[in-house]
Amino acid sequence: MSVTVVGSLAFDAVRTPFGSRDRMLGGAATHFALAASFFDEVRVVGPVGDDFGEDDMAVLRTRGTLTDDVERVSGGKTFFWAGEYEDNLNSRVTLTTDLNVFETFEPKLSDAARASDVLFLANIQPELQLAVREECNAAKFVAMDSMDLWINIAREALERTIRTVDCLILNDEELEMLTGRPTTVAAAHELLGWGLKAVVAKQGKYGATLFTEQDVFALPAYPLEHVVDPTGAGDTFAGGFVGYVAAQGGEPTHEELCRAMAYGTALASYNVEEFGTERVARLTAEEIAERVSDLHRMTAFSEAPVALRG
Repeated sequence: MSVTVVGSLAFDAVRTPFGSRDRMLGGAATHFALAASFFDEVRVVGPVGDDFGEDDMAVLRTRGTLTDDVERVSGGKTFFWAGEYEDNLNSRVTLTTDLNVFETFEPKLSDAARASDVLFLANIQPELQLAVREECNAAKFVAMDSMDLWINIAREALERTIRTVDCLILNDEELEMLTGRPTTVAAAHELLGWGLKAVVAKQGKYGATLFTEQDVFALPAYPLEHVVDPTGAGDTFAGGFVGYVAAQGGEPTHEELCRAMAYGTALASYNVEEFGTERVARLTAEEIAERVSDLHRMTAFSEAPVALRG
């Protein structure tokens, strides 16, 4: 099967307690593609400027990602973001956001991109996400991301878009903000009522939780002693999750979605070990399998009946 991702290609400048990078490859579509390409063919749709060089494109093409739909805007500059993480890496401060060519981005999909079996709508304006979704009407599985900005300023368009996809991936606070529900569980149940097949609540360093009509599955983050840079972890998780779904045929059962959670979690754990795309770009399939196996071992237990008092 094939996967199309529509979203940002960017350069990031990041400072964390463990170091800094003044310019590194980033963007939601980049991180997603590097992860999803372990599982299937990936096509990237997004804009770049003249400053996006062949070395950058070569990283994007790691493991065969197709870049025919990357739009190079002559005379333009690539989206740039700069931020700084606090000591505990749980919160960050945005220092600079230069949309550049991303400000006027209107996705242009080739016939091959439109024909993909699986589609991921990364965090862009909901109106653009909906337009892409309508173009890719034959996709078997469609997942999307968003953020609090669109909940605040484009709620109606965002809700229309969500109702057309199969899976929504947001952090827990955004799910509660979107629905007005006081808990993530209540928010997820309401969203399933919108016609979604799955809702994934990202919970940062605590892991993620999957909600479907059949059941709930929670998985902690892979335990790491050292985290260097969380930038792109959520999009890497999404790439592993959606990529696994594509490899299974694009019409997943609850059990397959649970396994997709494990692969997304394992990939995200590697992403945060170094800056930007550095670690995932040279990652191997064997390393991923090892961490998925670790997650299975660490989260499985056998039930042992016990006589409880009371």
